[in-house]
Amino acid sequence: MTKKIRIGVIGGSGVYELEGLSDISEQEIQTPFGKTSDAVITGKLHGKEVAFLPRHGRGHYIIPSEVNSRANIYALKKIGVKQIISVSAVGSMKEHISLGDIVVVDQYFDRTKSRAASFFASGCVGHISFSKPVCETLAGIAADVAEETSIKVHRGGTYICIEGPQFSTLGESLIYRSWGVDVIGMTAIPEAKLAREAGICYATVAMVTDYDCWYPQHDAVTAEMVVKQFEKNALNAKKVVEGVIRKIDPDAPRQCSCGDAVATAVVTSPDKIDPSLKEKLKVIMEKN
Repeated sequence: MTKKIRIGVIGGSGVYELEGLSDISEQEIQTPFGKTSDAVITGKLHGKEVAFLPRHGRGHYIIPSEVNSRANIYALKKIGVKQIISVSAVGSMKEHISLGDIVVVDQYFDRTKSRAASFFASGCVGHISFSKPVCETLAGIAADVAEETSIKVHRGGTYICIEGPQFSTLGESLIYRSWGVDVIGMTAIPEAKLAREAGICYATVAMVTDYDCWYPQHDAVTAEMVVKQFEKNALNAKKVVEGVIRKIDPDAPRQCSCGDAVATAVVTSPDKIDPSLKEKLKVIMEKN
């Protein structure tokens, strides 16, 4: 592919397609990290080239622990994506964050256990800055759009990412609440970390489906309950994504430092990096 696609959307639970796309095509993009969750669907929306990737695959057959986030992010970077809008289903950990609300998070807490969380590996050591893990510009646009569409939105919040696929025990849920987190989910990590390593702006639009299991007036969370709520949430999620794409100028210079994160990350001496590993990381290290 020669034409660069600058805007990417990763759809979570309930969001398996991007409505309104024209000139649609599907591409199986090869990566050195294995297969992507699904074919990358490309097309035009508001006259802009957009790439869409369903995180769990169409039909929702990939569990959170087995989502190949390295392949997904690599593939989007390979076709030129500079900005990713990520949609995630989450549970609320606070009374004032209600079912159907949107939380445009600005922090993550990683409680995952067995996921490949970096493109860097033995032979090439890299450390990115991750104190502010979300692109403030992109997240701000997402929050603005949600407010304009009269959806109740919370600007900022901490997303605790657990391994899953089981939901929390009551003891875990109460401890997470004591830590002050706002929402709980299973997919934003390592996706956000890898996007930063790749120099891609990233923002999570978290759609609240349940109250985990801490809330006394709420039944213990079940898959059936979550499915019913994210079906209701899907329309709002698509409205926000469509609105963000409408507002983004994909060709304008970025007003953030996300694209520069990897520039000073590598600490390994260049002569110590195997040429095959350099080639494997070439796409990730390129500035787009």
